[in-house]
Amino acid sequence: MATKFGVPPEGERVRSLVEERLKQAMAENGAKISVEWRGEHRHLHVISMPVDMLYFNPDTHRIRAQRTLNPERNRVLEEEPWSEPAQQYLHDLLRCKPSNPNQTDPDYSALQDELDDFGQKEPGIISPDGILVDGNTRCAALRDLGVKDIRVGILPPDTSRRDINNVELALQLRRDKRREYSYINRLIAIEDELASGRREEDVARDFNIKTTTLHQDRWVYQLIQEAIDRSSTADGVCLRLVDFEDHQEKLRELHRDYKKLSKTDPDASEQLKESRLAMVVLNYPKTSVRLAEADFHTRYLSDRLPDNLRPAAQQPTAVQIPGLPGVQVADATAAVKTTRTLTDTLLRAKAASQAGDLLGAAEVTSADRLIKSARKTFDVAVKMAGQNAQLHKRQVAVPERLTDAADYVNQCAAEFAEAKSKRALDEDAFDDALITLRASLVRLAKQAGRTFSSPSDGVAWLLDATQEH
Repeated sequence: MATKFGVPPEGERVRSLVEERLKQAMAENGAKISVEWRGEHRHLHVISMPVDMLYFNPDTHRIRAQRTLNPERNRVLEEEPWSEPAQQYLHDLLRCKPSNPNQTDPDYSALQDELDDFGQKEPGIISPDGILVDGNTRCAALRDLGVKDIRVGILPPDTSRRDINNVELALQLRRDKRREYSYINRLIAIEDELASGRREEDVARDFNIKTTTLHQDRWVYQLIQEAIDRSSTADGVCLRLVDFEDHQEKLRELHRDYKKLSKTDPDASEQLKESRLAMVVLNYPKTSVRLAEADFHTRYLSDRLPDNLRPAAQQPTAVQIPGLPGVQVADATAAVKTTRTLTDTLLRAKAASQAGDLLGAAEVTSADRLIKSARKTFDVAVKMAGQNAQLHKRQVAVPERLTDAADYVNQCAAEFAEAKSKRALDEDAFDDALITLRASLVRLAKQAGRTFSSPSDGVAWLLDATQEH
């Protein structure tokens, strides 16, 4: 959040105009908009305000992750949130595509087209001092279109900074036609709500998610923060929150598989996490990332890695347990450390490869070359893992089909007994179905007879049961 907030420099002039227009709106009993206000519904009068008099909200979660992309402009935003440079920075960020701030967000362009064709449908909301609580993006789009005024509801005179954030969040979570928060900004909003002292159950309810989903999102957010820390190079460049915007489903799948495996094999779960995080950094699709199981590094990667990516031999380190003198445990296995070292290398290389002017051209080129080399190696490993997965799938397909058939037969036996007790059994139809089943078993038996020269009990039964007597 901005370290300074307070009243905008033109706040008093805005408040005076707001009061004047509110009186007119109340006298005419004009349009209203409903909001959640301090635990109750409040109906706000709607007035028209000049777009150039209003201020973008420095605390808005819509562009929280993107703010850090330009440290200098973000510093100005934190220190002087109402200044022209700070407000222009917010305006620029509201136009951006969350995952690539160098591009205009297609949703923003679509909003502009809608406003241009049909005008403003839903009013925004402002504080009495002119801070945009809801409608920051709409106001930016109207300014870009050259529209002079925006319709807004007015919050009560005693509106605080906390009220502004609460109303913004409540309106965003209505899930109507508003432009949704990006994935990372949603994670930040959840953390901010919890940091303010709210219970997880209440935050999950407000965000329309289960508590288990909230735990999952918090785990992912922590993983992202740790990955950013691990990506920091000696020159101070590192990955950014926005670099993970497009990886929501991959990271959620990673959490699910990691938690499941950690219950039985914690070391294997760590290896799985590190291999998949490396593949996220290399921007593999979700279908490829899920091929990386716990043994992905040792089975498919280690022997193929070029020298500049091959981690040095790792050994477990003894760690002293606090409060238990003389008791030590290994911090991680050699396999886990080796996999983690490779991931760290790729995290730093990725950060350096997209550092732009923050690093020398030679360093950026070298990092980019390392990423491309890793991608080639991983491509081969992914192909091998995919072929193995297909082979395993074919190996288990036949017995799984028979297991499914057995489940259906068991269900049929139960329903047969019920139909018989109620005298609802169609005996002719049942007999026809059995003949169809026999024909299917005969076809299966022919295939099995050609395959097994020394049939075991199950195959022997099938061959005997389908013989003509």
